[in-house]
Amino acid sequence: MKTNLSHLMSIVDEEEKNFAELLKNLRNHAYTSSIQELDGKVNITEDFKSDFEEEFAECKESQRRITVMKAAIFSKNNEFKLSDGRTIQEAIVDNTNLRKMKATFNNLVNLRGSKDRVTEVHNSYFDCRTLNYGIKEMKRELQKIEKRIEETDFEISKLNSIEFEIEL
Repeated sequence: MKTNLSHLMSIVDEEEKNFAELLKNLRNHAYTSSIQELDGKVNITEDFKSDFEEEFAECKESQRRITVMKAAIFSKNNEFKLSDGRTIQEAIVDNTNLRKMKATFNNLVNLRGSKDRVTEVHNSYFDCRTLNYGIKEMKRELQKIEKRIEETDFEISKLNSIEFEIEL
């Protein structure tokens, strides 16, 4: 089948939802219900044996397909390279860390120093807290990070649209 990473990831997402549903159905169809009368006569009220066997086979096949597709995604993420030489996987890890830095820098940009007067019985003083960095410099760093994330995401999306063959 001819596909690209974006399409393959959406197929995996759907297959994983289907797999979860199959696992749930397996639990629901694990038993056959019957009533046994005192004379030994058995009346089956719910027979899910064939449903269970069919879903069990589907479950194993779904798991196999998910493994094949995720292996292809992993392989392509380590094969396709951005213009700066990083693989998609390296860029994803880098962007994850950059997003963490961005969140922290956003918080740092909003901090302010303070000066509070403290009065004790025989003493008064100011409790001062000053920032260890310049807010303008922090804003510039934040903009650099945002730009780098944006550029990397764009390059990844271009690479995700490269077509390749996969055998399911």
